[in-house]
Amino acid sequence: MTSATADQMEATPKPSTSASAWSKHLKLLAIATLAILAIFWRDGVDMVRIWWTISTYNHCLLIVPILYYLVQQRQQELAKITPEIWLPGLLLTALASLGWLLGEAAGVAFARQLGLLMMLQGAVVTLLGPTVARGLIFPLCFSFFLVPFGEEFVPFLQMVTAKLSMVFLGWANIPAFIDGVFISTPTGYFEVAEACSGIKFLIAMLAYGALVSNVCFLSWKRRILFMTAAVIVPVIANGVRAFGTMYIAHHTTLDFAAGFDHIFYGWFFFAFVLILVMAIGWPFFDRRIDDPMIDGDALSKSRPPRAFQQNPVKAMAAMAALVLIPVLWTSVLAAQESSVPDEIALPEVTGWEIVDYQPLYPWRPRFDGSSHQLLGRYRNRSTGMEVDLSIAVYDRQQEGREIVGYGQGALVPNTRWSWNRDLDAPAGATAVELIAPGPVVRDVVSFYRIGGKLTGSGSAVKLETLKSNILGGSRQAVAILVSSETNREASPRIPIDAFLADLGPVDKVADEMAGLR
Repeated sequence: MTSATADQMEATPKPSTSASAWSKHLKLLAIATLAILAIFWRDGVDMVRIWWTISTYNHCLLIVPILYYLVQQRQQELAKITPEIWLPGLLLTALASLGWLLGEAAGVAFARQLGLLMMLQGAVVTLLGPTVARGLIFPLCFSFFLVPFGEEFVPFLQMVTAKLSMVFLGWANIPAFIDGVFISTPTGYFEVAEACSGIKFLIAMLAYGALVSNVCFLSWKRRILFMTAAVIVPVIANGVRAFGTMYIAHHTTLDFAAGFDHIFYGWFFFAFVLILVMAIGWPFFDRRIDDPMIDGDALSKSRPPRAFQQNPVKAMAAMAALVLIPVLWTSVLAAQESSVPDEIALPEVTGWEIVDYQPLYPWRPRFDGSSHQLLGRYRNRSTGMEVDLSIAVYDRQQEGREIVGYGQGALVPNTRWSWNRDLDAPAGATAVELIAPGPVVRDVVSFYRIGGKLTGSGSAVKLETLKSNILGGSRQAVAILVSSETNREASPRIPIDAFLADLGPVDKVADEMAGLR
């Protein structure tokens, strides 16, 4: 054997070496994954529960098998790469851990669930190395669709759908009047409800569009154009669907239109939109079916400097510390005392008397897990104007006991009350107009008091909650809602403004209810 031949054999890695490295690193990744899921099992279970029980996120159940398929697509090329420990990957784990801490402190489930997912991604990058991570970049990014999101866009999409419907009704020469998300035609009174916003199909189409863009396109320009179509087409199609229901009702009956919409709306509608988007993109597909998804040989040539590589014991220990520190910190702060009075009562307001609460349409704000909750009606002794005052007091906020969030506050899901529009509000408050059958209109002005701050912003409440839960301090929170109802005979805001003027500083009332004064 010549010297040149011996050198060549020595420089060529043995196939068994790469296979052995993959086996070792995949075992480490499995251990880290199971440990992270065990520590944050509640967030994982919550995600699965949301996928299973909320139709908007049913498509997430398909994301896991799709991720497996995407990895399998890359398996042969990944086998050409040797995995390695890469300590800088812990930066992603640290960022994820911080995100989870902020979500836990602020009571934001989305942040906790996103933090959990990113911890798992951080484990992949750290324990398999940057080269493998580059080969898995799309599956890693696609996994973000596992985190439920999008409910915050529902009001906006309701308004878009309502306005598109008005445009189409105008083209069809059907007289119509719009009031927020409510549309009146000669046939009837229609509401573009939350279920009609199209959010479930828009989110599903985003995931589908991203998948098709990666699998079927090579050109980034074509990918961007296809993703744009995946957003615009469902929104326009949902406006057409809402218009179609009103058009059919105008030419037949409300019952027939409702029945047609019930049958048509659902996965049949989604399938129609999906086929439409695919038909638009099909002629422009530029990736052949036998093209590899990644180039393993090219990736294997780009390896990190040896100085950045670390042994597995150090990497696993550092990862464990980063994951456990926020859990231990929040546990210590959660043990701090935070008390409120044993009993509270509606305040006395000069010029107003408390009367029986008899609303035109049943309404009661929702504050799950509150320490105290009151609802009463006041009547002005001189003018006879009436307002309703709702007070909710929390000694602290935690999972299932958030003062703001979906389903909390003035608008309770699965009731006949509907959000119609946001209104101008007094300083430190937010105001909305709600509508119930009748129609009954109720204006609600909401104040929140937490951490010495009076605000109407849910984001500000979350921020103050986060600060108190991370840095310590007062954790009591109070919600004060002043509302008035009408059959549109007079403005509900007149009695609300008069009552607030006589009530005095809302922050003082809130502090008295929480026992802070």
